[in-house]
Amino acid sequence: MSEAVSQADDDLELDELVRRVDPDRWLSSRFIADPAARADVVTLYAYDHELARAPRVASNALLGEMRLTWWREALDEIYGGKPVRAHPTAQALAGVVARHSLSRAPLEAMIDARYRELDAAPMGEAEILDWARDTGGLSAQLAAQVLDPATDARMALAGGSAWALGKRLTAQPDLRPVFLKVIHAARSASRSLSVAAFPAVAHAALAGRPASNDFARRLRLTIAVARGKV
Repeated sequence: MSEAVSQADDDLELDELVRRVDPDRWLSSRFIADPAARADVVTLYAYDHELARAPRVASNALLGEMRLTWWREALDEIYGGKPVRAHPTAQALAGVVARHSLSRAPLEAMIDARYRELDAAPMGEAEILDWARDTGGLSAQLAAQVLDPATDARMALAGGSAWALGKRLTAQPDLRPVFLKVIHAARSASRSLSVAAFPAVAHAALAGRPASNDFARRLRLTIAVARGKV
């Protein structure tokens, strides 16, 4: 009983974290009806957030690499059957991996993608597309897999990639042509996702379209979910 209570507390802690740092994906996760599945998807977003923090909070590239290596070692523990370090996201991720038989490759690719952010040089078009696919894209693919193992989770890649690119448009408006290509692909691909898996990409409906208030953002998401198209 105490273990179940502890798990519930951890789920609430991560949910509050994602609500604060990742409001778009937190809102899209509200359309997941099953609380356990919602918590597992939120855990994936918390993991992506922790990886994204590494380049941002490190004072130099070496410290950023050390933070990313910490998470690679956490994957070693999760997939090696070892005790997992006492970090709420790492502990929760271990549970998600076990429950849904997630492979290590996409979770590790998400780490690898963040190394590029340690280099201050601008990314070319091919690099930015790879980065978007391996950050927001893989997060969405894993979320779709968790929500519906029977769906083709690869159809979530474009939606997650578009959302990731959309987050960079304010600072890099020159990315808009690339973003428009990806969001067009996302609108087509999202139709192939099952109803259960669609919340994995619903947040792409907010990409590149700043809303004036929270109600407008929620309305866009509701319409996207109702139509099954970002």
